[in-house]
Amino acid sequence: MFDLVNGLPIHPLVVHAVVVLLPLAVLGTIAIAVRPAWRERYGVLVVGTALVATVLVPVATSSGEALEKHVGDPGNHAALGDQLIWFAIPLLLLAAALTWLHRRDAGATVLKGVAALAVVAALATAVQVYRVGDSGARAAWGDQVSSATPGGSGD
Repeated sequence: MFDLVNGLPIHPLVVHAVVVLLPLAVLGTIAIAVRPAWRERYGVLVVGTALVATVLVPVATSSGEALEKHVGDPGNHAALGDQLIWFAIPLLLLAAALTWLHRRDAGATVLKGVAALAVVAALATAVQVYRVGDSGARAAWGDQVSSATPGGSGD
C-alpha cells in the first residue's frame, strides 16, 4: 500500500513530512512547557502538529519496509525508525495533557510536573529523530559520499 506513487518510492516524501513536523512538535512542546502564557494561544497548534507527525510515523515505517524490498536492508535505520513511534506518542499525549490541563486551570504543581515530563519527552524525541535521520542518511548516501573525493573523480 505504501510503496510507490507514479513509479517513485513514497518513503522519502513521508519521511520529509515527519522530519519537519516532529521537530516542530518538539520545539512547540518545549515552548508551551516553559512559557505558560503560550499554552492558550499555541497549545492546540502544537498538539495538532504532534498528532499529524505521530500519524505519519507508521506510514513512514511501512513505506520504508516497502522500499527495503527494492533497495535492500538499511541496517540499523529500520530498527531505529520502528522505535520512533514510542517517542512520538508520549510527546503527543504530554502536549495534549499540558494544553488541556492549562485550559481546565489545573493546579500549578500538576502543570509544572506535566511540563517537566513534556520537556523530557520532547528532548528524547529530538534525539531519536536525529538518530533515525542520521542512520537513514548513512544508509542512503554513506557509500557515495565517503568514496567521492572533493574533485569528484572518486580516485
